[in-house]
Amino acid sequence: MFCHPLCASWYKKFISMSQERRKRQQEREGVKQTKPMPGYIIVAVAIVVVFAAAYYVIRHRQTSRLDAFAKCLTAKQAKMYGAFWCPHCEEQKEKFASSFQYAPYIECGIKGSQAIAPVCTEAGIKRFPTWIFADGTRVEGEHELDFLGEQTGCSLP
Repeated sequence: MFCHPLCASWYKKFISMSQERRKRQQEREGVKQTKPMPGYIIVAVAIVVVFAAAYYVIRHRQTSRLDAFAKCLTAKQAKMYGAFWCPHCEEQKEKFASSFQYAPYIECGIKGSQAIAPVCTEAGIKRFPTWIFADGTRVEGEHELDFLGEQTGCSLP
């Protein structure tokens, strides 16, 4: 349908006024105008969620494998003697991450004292960390998990 230029001008003004009236009415009724979220924000959020999920799955898989390794060390009667104040002991613990809770650890430090726990002096521990294996082999210092696996026969993840 062909419309005269004055007609077209009036129609645009009518539509614009209708939209303005509708907006004012919604504001009176408490309905707020919301703009749709731009697509790039949705995509960015989706990417972050995917990466977070992938990180969680990979981390969880590695942690559960280290859990099994630490439990194997305990089953093979390996023991790590350490002290809470020892930086090398802390570094050794970090290699196990959260799986260290299953590692065969004996605390030699006594809080509030400079003395060594009797169980450690009886075992002849002089330096920290010290690993003692089931066959009586003893090694001092921080060691890689590969080395501990070789000494005990426990396989690493």
